[in-house]
Amino acid sequence: FNTSPELHIAQETDINFSLENKKVVLIDDVLYTGRTIRSGLDALLDFGRPESVELLVLIDRRFSRELPIQPDYTGMTVDSVAAQKVKVLWQEKDEKDEVVLI
Repeated sequence: FNTSPELHIAQETDINFSLENKKVVLIDDVLYTGRTIRSGLDALLDFGRPESVELLVLIDRRFSRELPIQPDYTGMTVDSVAAQKVKVLWQEKDEKDEVVLI
């Protein structure tokens, strides 16, 4: 989650096939405000109209939504205040799997 006042420059989305009538699972690490998912959905729709889109998130920060977006699949739910950050540690990189509130 970026709190910088500078405008974020979107990166190019490269999908070399049509999503028309496909079942799509959109995956995000931490669901917070919902704005990242909204941007992802906007980018996906440039590649066709999927039959369905489901949302899988590793971490759901339930109480901070700015948009009405809810995951279909959740790895873990974390109750945190807006001032806290969620850090996800990975075994392969950090030598342990852990979710830390900072």
